[in-house]
Amino acid sequence: MTSNESRGATTRLVLLIAALSACVSAPERPRAQAAAAAPQKPQPTTNSWPIRQVANPPQPYQNVDQTEAPPPALVSVIRNLGQSFRGKVGIAVRRVGADWTVAWNGTALFPQQSVSKLWVSMTFLDAVDRGKLRLTDTTTITRNDLTLFHQPSAALVARDGGWTTSYSDLMRRAMTQSDNTCNDALLRAAGGPDAVRGFLARRMIKDIRFGPGERLLQSATAGLDWRQDYSLGRNFYAARAKLPMSVRVKALDNYLANPPDGAAPSSIVAALAKLKQGDMLSPASTRLLLNVMSEAKTGPQRVKGGVPAGWHYLHKTGTGQDLAPRSTGYNDVGIMTAPDGTSYAVAVMIGSTTVPIPERWALMQGVAKAVAANHETR
Repeated sequence: MTSNESRGATTRLVLLIAALSACVSAPERPRAQAAAAAPQKPQPTTNSWPIRQVANPPQPYQNVDQTEAPPPALVSVIRNLGQSFRGKVGIAVRRVGADWTVAWNGTALFPQQSVSKLWVSMTFLDAVDRGKLRLTDTTTITRNDLTLFHQPSAALVARDGGWTTSYSDLMRRAMTQSDNTCNDALLRAAGGPDAVRGFLARRMIKDIRFGPGERLLQSATAGLDWRQDYSLGRNFYAARAKLPMSVRVKALDNYLANPPDGAAPSSIVAALAKLKQGDMLSPASTRLLLNVMSEAKTGPQRVKGGVPAGWHYLHKTGTGQDLAPRSTGYNDVGIMTAPDGTSYAVAVMIGSTTVPIPERWALMQGVAKAVAANHETR
């Protein structure tokens, strides 16, 4: 793309968002990190993903499930938002209780990153519904359980040498703070990655993959083999920085080409609609999870930043690794509810882009504004 074309695409996106309403662009806070520790020598990578090639490559704009027709203006706006954005993006909007989904690249697989925490919590709550686990049961987190990146619970482990808490607390921290260590502990209790995959299969949710867990996923994406000392301080960052750039680029390219945690935006909104309708979990577990999602602290300027007054939004975000100038896995999925009670499942997934964060916010907020602007009461 030439510089003139690039400026033109950006101008079209900005004008489109401005037509809906002004967007907010305050800086997002960086993720908190654990206390610093001595860096370790990086190890050469031998990781590869034992996953078949993606069967559903990116598709052009399309509507699916057309038993009922979506608002034509919403179709147009979603298409224009997707076309104008500089990067690989997938967008899907599904009206809960209706038979339509509006999508851009809706069947392509995008890296989920922490969006996948949603499926971990569902799998755990499904086990609770079946009497296999209890939310009040407790577990102890030690240094051997720490992961990497965002894990506020690491401070609690460091302070006391171990931290005992309930699974209910772990789920709340994983979903509202996106704490990776809490999520991995919940995942182990639920039965590991295979349990999540089995749950999604039983609920007839296709095209949502679940990866090997935070530590293996992130280390392989960076070009490293996991070592537990990478969970301490900035050891992982130091090891990653020492890798040859060619190794890091190849590892990231491989991940993006066939993400082991890939999911299709249209499949995500289908699952969210089923959750809202009570078709994924028991009534009690559904209410609990939706309430926890409404308390999410992450991504206030993503989709949520475009939700108008009087509407409600509950959600889960995801953020992948950066390798300048690329950012990957910049996501927000959730449920928007209008004042009249009508709900829309929304997924905006940026697989890879070089645009700054405010421009990503503009895209995400534009989707929310388009949903609200084109809401049609029954």
